[in-house]
Amino acid sequence: MSPRAIARLLNDENVPGPRGRRWVDTTIRGQVARGTGILNNANYAGVLEWERCEFVKDPGTGKRVARINPQEKREIVEVPELRIIDDVLWNRVKARQEAVATEIGRDEQGNALNRVHRRRFLLSGVLVCGVCGGRYTIMGKDRYGCAGHRNSGTCPNDGTISRQTIENRVLAGLKERLLGADVVAAFVEEMAVAQRQEQTEARNRRGDQKRALASMDRKIASILEAVENGMYSPSLKERLSALEAERATLAAEIGALGTEAPEMLLPANLPELYRRNIAELESVLGDGDEGMAAMEMIRSMVDRVVLSPCPSGAGLEAQLHGDLLAILEACAEAGPKRQQPASGETGCQLSVVAGAGFEPATFRL
Repeated sequence: MSPRAIARLLNDENVPGPRGRRWVDTTIRGQVARGTGILNNANYAGVLEWERCEFVKDPGTGKRVARINPQEKREIVEVPELRIIDDVLWNRVKARQEAVATEIGRDEQGNALNRVHRRRFLLSGVLVCGVCGGRYTIMGKDRYGCAGHRNSGTCPNDGTISRQTIENRVLAGLKERLLGADVVAAFVEEMAVAQRQEQTEARNRRGDQKRALASMDRKIASILEAVENGMYSPSLKERLSALEAERATLAAEIGALGTEAPEMLLPANLPELYRRNIAELESVLGDGDEGMAAMEMIRSMVDRVVLSPCPSGAGLEAQLHGDLLAILEACAEAGPKRQQPASGETGCQLSVVAGAGFEPATFRL
């Protein structure tokens, strides 16, 4: 039996797991290098180990990261009174683990899988089971399922969904909201407000620079007057040179900006440009820098997507939660809009929850 099957059986028989928690497959198989899990517990072979790993802080993220120590850095003590299995069985398990790791730990070209990073998908880490609250994770090729149901059998939600299907439903839901007439109008108005604010700030900066230039002229004139009155000194000359250099730099900056703030006009077809970019959202979700930027933009809008079995028993109901207040504010009062499922697709809802103070806007995909 596999560790996953053993964990499910123990949970079905209500056998309490370590510390009274439910069994999961990792409790049994653990990690060989770190010595975790039942299959790697050296205590059963009468051995105690210290310093198997140490924790260091990643300078990039500031988080603690475990580092496996080599065998020579560990402290190992024989404790025969703890032994419950013999060395023959222990070594057979270790040999089997090594064989399995070699067998499944390589790709089609024979390269070790841990040498490459897993691909990051659009909804990685944001899919949540609506029954148990656990994560929906990739199971098999491009298909999501509840980790609690798969790994320990503690969740009854056996519904799965393909990665392409849920990504398309979420994108379609976002586009449905983002292409609403009220949202487009709100976008154009926000652009106009931002443009006016930028012009105001530019005028204020130009005014501050002109006042600073006038102040420098007064200081330079005062020093020149002092020199004419016979108050010359090396420090006074040094101060005058510094002021003149600062004035030249500031005058050059003002000259580059021009005498007046440039009039910036929004494109006449701005609503059409907005709609075109939203409509072509999927086309930029590629592997390049532009695609990664678009993916991160969408992920920043999505807090979580909760997947629950449909009451009809066909398919999964998806409810999207996210920080969409700035974008959905205009359409939140418009009430629910509904769209029938596409031909051949399972009918189920995708609800967009805008946040506190807004009613969920629900429509069918």
